[in-house]
Amino acid sequence: MSQEEVPPASRGKRGVKPSGKPTLKTIAQMTGLAVTTISRALNNAPELAQETRDRVQKIAAEIGYMPDRAALRLKTGRTNVISLILEPDEQIYGFGTSLVTGITEALRNTSYHLVITPLFRNVEPIEPIQHIVRNRMADGVIFSKAEAFDERIRFLLDNDFPFVSHGRSRWPEPHPFADYDNEAYAYGATLRLAAKGCRKVSIVLPESALTYTEHLKAGMERAAREAGITFEFAADVNLGSPTDAIRNYVIKRAKRPDGPDGYVCASEVSALAVTGGLTDAGLVVGQTAHVVTKQSSSMFAQFQPGAETVPEDFVAAGRNLGSLLLRRIAGETEGLQFMAQPVFDWQDD
Repeated sequence: MSQEEVPPASRGKRGVKPSGKPTLKTIAQMTGLAVTTISRALNNAPELAQETRDRVQKIAAEIGYMPDRAALRLKTGRTNVISLILEPDEQIYGFGTSLVTGITEALRNTSYHLVITPLFRNVEPIEPIQHIVRNRMADGVIFSKAEAFDERIRFLLDNDFPFVSHGRSRWPEPHPFADYDNEAYAYGATLRLAAKGCRKVSIVLPESALTYTEHLKAGMERAAREAGITFEFAADVNLGSPTDAIRNYVIKRAKRPDGPDGYVCASEVSALAVTGGLTDAGLVVGQTAHVVTKQSSSMFAQFQPGAETVPEDFVAAGRNLGSLLLRRIAGETEGLQFMAQPVFDWQDD
């Protein structure tokens, strides 16, 4: 059969699959380099000149080359995929977006691609982890909201599967994590409230199972005792409660004779609810009541609610998560922990 007699659907150029999808051979023909060199350049092999890697990667991007992940997994056991597991509500106010930004910065100039795996409310947190590990759908996973004895961490340690958590656990074995020193934050924030004249401080805590709940409680308690003031942990509401519920709780507590006149907030959303509740109760934030909160986005500052802020950089957290996971995938097992420290920059009157 001549070329003219071949049905159009089955025709193809050398190095290009009948579907029209570019292959390594396509890039080899365009560059004059060997297929093995193309493969190494796309994987950013350090033994190749940077100029060669840049040239190959540029051409690959221009022609829309994508690796055959099924073939890659069969050949190397690798997928070149990193999975970030996020709850849909973690996208609110930029938490998830900031993490993604940082992680993709860490993965730049590597062969790895980031895939978002959603965790829905009616699904147990360990289920997507088990699915990824048992089906080898990624080379490593990243997830947040670490619990004190997190079954996800236990499962991944037992299966020797690369991961890094945003937050840490209390399992005896060290594991990769990137975290924020919430105990130091609560300690410094409580001392600040005491210095502003607060006689009783409070905090709306995260869910009790989360490890950083313990850290926030420990920091507030230690600082309050040192400063000689009283403290309490908000009852009946937590960071996962609707903002209206938090606001109503604060109003009720503020109207009682023993109500707190100072709040440490672990999130911007809760801080908005707290300041709104204090205002509705007739207090003036920054004068007759005081609030200190973490700030991770520009959103909070736009409302100017009179609270003092301490920055928490989720983009930097994402970069650390990505870098630590790459090191773990490469075989490192030591020094895979990072703890960000709060920076207090109080603006005194």
